[in-house]
Amino acid sequence: MSRREIREQIFKILFRIEFNDLEEMPEQLRLFFEQEEAMEEKDQREIREKYEKITAKLETIDGILEENADKWSISRMGKVELTLLRLAVYEMEFDESIPVSVAINEAVELAKKFGQDESPAFINGVLAKLAR
Repeated sequence: MSRREIREQIFKILFRIEFNDLEEMPEQLRLFFEQEEAMEEKDQREIREKYEKITAKLETIDGILEENADKWSISRMGKVELTLLRLAVYEMEFDESIPVSVAINEAVELAKKFGQDESPAFINGVLAKLAR
């Protein structure tokens, strides 16, 4: 899988947090990987590891978002946008292997695919403020 495809799969798993308790997520991960039968084990491992790293820092990530999303609390954000922002903030702040510009661009591209018409601009605006 390409990095973009892996990022998309991580987004899909993170999105499930919005509908399940964190205690239920190990079962959700199992179900997710069962549905993705053709996925190579190394890709599954990479996706699982990054998911775990993000969820371990979720409280910190949400704090960063609250500080940088002018007039938007995370409780008011759409679930797709919140999930994309969480993924991008993790990549920008904690994953040194991903340049900030790439994290922003990838989040905007995923917003075009999964979000509403306004999602890419919203994502770009929040992340651009964070990048300054």
